[in-house]
Amino acid sequence: MPQIKPGLEQMIADPPAWLAGRRLGLLCNPASVDRFYRHAKDLISQRFPGRLTALFSPQHGFYSEKQDNMVESGDRLDPETGLPVYSLYGKTRVPTPEMFNRIDVLIIDLQDVGTRVYTFATTVSYCLETAKKVGIPVLVLDRPNPVNGIQVEGNRLSEEFTSFVGRYPIPMRHGLTLGEYANYINELYDIGCQLEVTPMKGWRRRMYFSDTALPWVPPSPNLPTFQSAMVYPGQVILEGTNISEGRGTTTPFEVFGAPFIDPRKILSLMGGREFPGGILRPVSFEPMFHKWKNKTCYGFHVHITRPAAYNAYRTSLKLVQAIMYDSPEDFQWRGPPYEYEWERLPIDLITGNDKIRERLERLEPVEAIEADWLAEVNAFQKETEPYRLYEQ
Repeated sequence: MPQIKPGLEQMIADPPAWLAGRRLGLLCNPASVDRFYRHAKDLISQRFPGRLTALFSPQHGFYSEKQDNMVESGDRLDPETGLPVYSLYGKTRVPTPEMFNRIDVLIIDLQDVGTRVYTFATTVSYCLETAKKVGIPVLVLDRPNPVNGIQVEGNRLSEEFTSFVGRYPIPMRHGLTLGEYANYINELYDIGCQLEVTPMKGWRRRMYFSDTALPWVPPSPNLPTFQSAMVYPGQVILEGTNISEGRGTTTPFEVFGAPFIDPRKILSLMGGREFPGGILRPVSFEPMFHKWKNKTCYGFHVHITRPAAYNAYRTSLKLVQAIMYDSPEDFQWRGPPYEYEWERLPIDLITGNDKIRERLERLEPVEAIEADWLAEVNAFQKETEPYRLYEQ
């Protein structure tokens, strides 16, 4: 296996000449580390003494300490460096031109998880727009798509359902690295920022994070393991329901359930405990916070046995529909607010339109729903091909 070096390591070893003499800002969080667990702010401070002048944080905070959605972080001083940390998930989610007054270049080093609703990509898009407005360049230090760069799943977001959990018409599981995504939106959606991506060395599209030998540092509190990131592109739809997605447990998104679920009936509706690429193991759990706090929930632990055969979005849609069918009186769609949207249903923001919810309610087979977005997936893959930086 080739040694995988993230963009951070590549940039530190061979920085672009145009960085010389410029003041640097860094958008990062605890997962912004090299393969020896050294953090980007420390490596950049050592490589460019005195030139790191501002830090920026995405959702969940600079130290990834905020558990839930719509829990804001304030601006602060970093106690280690004394630098200001500007929160991009606080009083504003769009960086102001004034935040960029202290810097000449914005460096972005974030571990994305390859899923449309993960908000880091939206934060990056806002950064590109503000950087364009004030005339400073952006350097993205690329990292692996942990769920590989080949598989693309789900419908494209409909324009009328844009939100902080989806700005552009891309599928749920998009198959891009954050650097590729930045290049794609910057050009195709006419942001026009001066943008450069430092690619990884050794990464291939077919790789899952477990193939990289890089350390998994949770990019957010409820993705503690690579396995949680694997199921996330599907299990995130549970955020739009009254089913616990496992927040308040040690295995969020991998486990899910509710007091009203009968695992035996759900397994019967699903055709048994095995599904393509994995196994449903019945479990009981009590969330310590969030939905059904201190209530016994019945549900499943999703175990992935063959990642290449696993379609997260399809599997989770089937599970939700089975629970809807078996518990029509107890199952509910969660109401707003959700990620600063106060009127539209969270499930519609998450799936990217209201048609999927309506078709699930009519108990249309998920395979039929999926068939209608295959052309969208193919079009997206062709559309993004010029922006792909890595071979299979």
